[in-house]
Amino acid sequence: MTIMKPERAPAIGFIMGVAYRKIASLLQQRLKGFDITPEQWAVLYQIDLADGLIQKEIADRSGKDKPTTTRIIDHLEHKELVHKQTGKQDRRSFLVYSTARGKALIQETLPLEQSVTEDVKHMMSKDEYSMLMELLQRISLQLSIQAEQES
Repeated sequence: MTIMKPERAPAIGFIMGVAYRKIASLLQQRLKGFDITPEQWAVLYQIDLADGLIQKEIADRSGKDKPTTTRIIDHLEHKELVHKQTGKQDRRSFLVYSTARGKALIQETLPLEQSVTEDVKHMMSKDEYSMLMELLQRISLQLSIQAEQES
């Protein structure tokens, strides 16, 4: 990859988007035989971590908007990886649970997801990786705060 002069460098969002798509593509290749996309996997993983979440919590934890999360949950339910249950306090909401099939899929594919992370880690030093993670989390947090203040 050619390093561009700052005045000609692409926007940070563009660079981050390209890197994200390449990492997601790598995960997609590794998940190919499991009939699940990286986006579906991320949502299923969050559901499996804490069964009984409502859609808003799943969206927040997986970093997706509510309509996208709803669509993904519907796909996962169609694949019999999750099931919905009407909420006890609020009948308008539903809780989402991972099925035995969903739990088994996560257990089987978690090493594949972890291998993608390991591949990325090997592209830099431990300090660089730690700094990258810290910076990305800081950016995410600050943009969330900014979005709340502007709404």
